[in-house]
Amino acid sequence: MGHFLQCARALLVFGDSLVDSGNNNYLATTARADSPPYGIDYPTRRPTGRFSNGLNIPDIISERIGQSEPPLPYLSPELAGKSLLNGANFASAGIGILNDTGIQFVNVIRMYRQLDYFDEYQHRVSALIGAEQARRLSVTQVSRSWIIKVCSDSS
Repeated sequence: MGHFLQCARALLVFGDSLVDSGNNNYLATTARADSPPYGIDYPTRRPTGRFSNGLNIPDIISERIGQSEPPLPYLSPELAGKSLLNGANFASAGIGILNDTGIQFVNVIRMYRQLDYFDEYQHRVSALIGAEQARRLSVTQVSRSWIIKVCSDSS
């Protein structure tokens, strides 16, 4: 596992509130974690959109693989330029394995849409580093990346 931690390049996160790092802050939804008590134990002591009082699983994994910061929420305007190469978090609170799970929440990023965003993400990376380099990166990306998918469906 040590060698893998040294070689990992990106962290790609799909799932629900257990791994959402703030995508829902950019959506008109009631499934939000942008006010206290969320974030009280996070390093900034402020709500971040994580459904947690502190770090979540992707935060801890990104620390362990040596990234300077966890992957940003895909909907964040800060996810641009070289930060794209760090990976992206596509997760959204309020979803489940099935499209009708969590139907009480409107305007969340269902799993099929997270995969659409991943496709967009690949195009953005290609625009950043060039099509040929992106093609080479995509061949090795899965083997050299952490991919996390979590859906708890607590309903």
